[in-house]
Amino acid sequence: MAEAHQAVGFQFTVRPDGVDLKLSQEVIKTIYLSGVTAWKKRAIQFKNGVLAGVYPASPSSWLIVVIAMMSSLYIRIDPSLGMIEALQENLPHRDYLSVQSRAVLSAILFATGLWLFLIYLLRYMLKALLSYHGWIFESHGKMSRSTKVWLSLVKMFSGRRPLLYSFQASLPRLPVPSVDDTIHRYLESVHPLLNSDQYDQMERLANDFKDSKAAQLQRYLILKSWWGTNYVSDWWEEYIYLRGRSPIMVNSNFYIMDLLYITPTHRQAARAGNVVHAMLQYRRKLERGEHAPLRALGTVPMCSTQMERIFNTTRIPGIETDIVQHLTDRKHLVVYHKGRFFLLWLYTGGRHLLPSELETQFQRILNDTSEPQPGELKLAALTAGHRVPWAQSRIKYFGQGVNKVSLDAIESAAFFLTLDDEPQGYDPAKAKSLDSYAKSLLHGKCYDRWFDKSFTLISYPNGKVGVNAEHSWADAPIVGHMWEYVLATDCFHLGYTEEGHCKGDVNKGLPHPSRLQWQIPNECQEVIETSYLSAKLIADDVDFHGYLFHEFGKGLIKKCRCSPDAFIQLALQLAQFRDQGVFCLTYESSMTRMFRDGRTETVRSCTTEAVAFVRAMEDEGATKAQRLALFRKAAEKHQNMYRLAMTGSGIDRHLFCLYLVSKYLGVDSPFLKKVLSEPWRLSTSQTPQQQLNLVDINKFPKYVSAGGGFGPVADDGYGVSYIIVGENLITFHISSKFSSPDTNSCRFGQHICDAMLDIQLLDVKTFDF
Repeated sequence: MAEAHQAVGFQFTVRPDGVDLKLSQEVIKTIYLSGVTAWKKRAIQFKNGVLAGVYPASPSSWLIVVIAMMSSLYIRIDPSLGMIEALQENLPHRDYLSVQSRAVLSAILFATGLWLFLIYLLRYMLKALLSYHGWIFESHGKMSRSTKVWLSLVKMFSGRRPLLYSFQASLPRLPVPSVDDTIHRYLESVHPLLNSDQYDQMERLANDFKDSKAAQLQRYLILKSWWGTNYVSDWWEEYIYLRGRSPIMVNSNFYIMDLLYITPTHRQAARAGNVVHAMLQYRRKLERGEHAPLRALGTVPMCSTQMERIFNTTRIPGIETDIVQHLTDRKHLVVYHKGRFFLLWLYTGGRHLLPSELETQFQRILNDTSEPQPGELKLAALTAGHRVPWAQSRIKYFGQGVNKVSLDAIESAAFFLTLDDEPQGYDPAKAKSLDSYAKSLLHGKCYDRWFDKSFTLISYPNGKVGVNAEHSWADAPIVGHMWEYVLATDCFHLGYTEEGHCKGDVNKGLPHPSRLQWQIPNECQEVIETSYLSAKLIADDVDFHGYLFHEFGKGLIKKCRCSPDAFIQLALQLAQFRDQGVFCLTYESSMTRMFRDGRTETVRSCTTEAVAFVRAMEDEGATKAQRLALFRKAAEKHQNMYRLAMTGSGIDRHLFCLYLVSKYLGVDSPFLKKVLSEPWRLSTSQTPQQQLNLVDINKFPKYVSAGGGFGPVADDGYGVSYIIVGENLITFHISSKFSSPDTNSCRFGQHICDAMLDIQLLDVKTFDF
């Protein structure tokens, strides 16, 4: 045990003549260095907190204002219009101060107040500027004069060298759309999916809702938007994620893959050592707020709130609802290998373990031949099964004793690491290698990932790695941001020796990782087995297909002066129709992080224009010119829908919140019930790449990731994640269920490929957009 190792350095013996105290110099040095590191960390966090707190001003600007006010005392000009003199007269204990002291103190107080006022004024002006979204609706490659002026003003008020959280106080709040606009857009979105009778019925329900209950619900929602920083996000997290009682494995969690073509080392312990060290570096910068904020156009800032919970975060099960537990300053990691849980300290002597030291520790775990304790092998299956049995077991069997200590160690760890025992990764020579890799990351064996942790890092024997992430605390771009940093740091900054080991000296004096101890009774083991069996049914039902589309990519699509996302979404609509013979309600995720605490909004991609284009593609009598015209119209419509969603004028989050308000008030709404019960048979999402631009993929084209994916949302539908990688590659991650007789992921992947090529054969690049 690490604790026992440390205790050796502190010994005492009671003698008749006193106490003989022995202190180890090494232990004292370690304690001293730990204390110094902790204080340095606090000092840096305090400094960066101040810098972010006064942004877009700076602490030095306070000194400038004070000096200016002090100078006015000597040139006998009063820029305060008498306020400094009034402060002098009302200072407490002014009789004990000289006239000059009162004047100086009053000038400093006034200067400080003026400085704070200017900070809030600058923030308000920046917030007002950021509330303008006209730029996003302009044609690609064209920028109006007003937008150029606006962009210059944003740059001017944004200050220099912002930290991660510098813009948080300046971000606008997510606006509440008008009920009329939302209902109009909703009816427009379902029109191509309903026959005339069904549409007339839905229109009557919508109009009845608008004329009767909508105004009351909308008032409460507007009040919430004034009171909170975001009227959607807290309810979205609670009701969409945390209150769900079904398993989160496959149904909620998502995965992200390693580099597609490159494996920096084939040594499992070494790769894990570098990746974990890179994650610790990322966490240190995150805690200090030193990452640069993401900005659209290099100027418009994105909300960074979700990044706060990347590390030290766990979803805690409850009977009715789960909670997200976020801790600070966690210094250990829990590692799972062949049914055993190990606790590994990440610090020594007040610093992070070096990559070579981490490699040594991981190799010790890999070399450990001890057997799992009773019930330990499949313990993590509790996090893969239904939430209520897990919550009940946690209270009954893990509320005290060694089980509580060990469970606390897992839930308070920085993150969770699985040293897997089966190699995975993309192999061009193996047809199903990408499919197997994705399923391993998504669900594994159902008991070798801790699905409740913010993320589980998975390390394979052949040197490949990947991530399984819990979804409630953040969305995929947040984990992707961290993952890009880690992969770039691993390959281009840390590196490996010629033998594939981590660089640096080997420190064999570190205490060995310690086994977590469990006393799991037979009754609990039965619950574990039940959870495992239910999770295995879900995992075995996942039909996954990964597809690498090499024929063309973003480069050719942009030459068409068409949005790559719109191009792919129209291809998905064509593929869906060819696969199922009907159109369906389609979900595409769009971000709303230009607003404070923003997360996502839904783009309903199956529009009337998209349906018309697909029918023309399937109509042998349609000419190429007709198809091109319909493609243009559908692409423009999709782009407009996407932009509306990004700027707070989407459909589904507004209706979702109206529905929740109706439930709180006990108001029955057939319209909202109907809307919220509609199935999304095609759920799609684009995972962004190159958020950090740490790797020039034109120079290093092999250093690209295949992105990630998620499980199917509907029992009889498809889940499709696509990643636009560089200029010439698009990856598709397609999931469905074997139990559905109507779906087949491999077949759908072929339909997507054919649809992409068929649209490209229209010679879209020759069409004047």
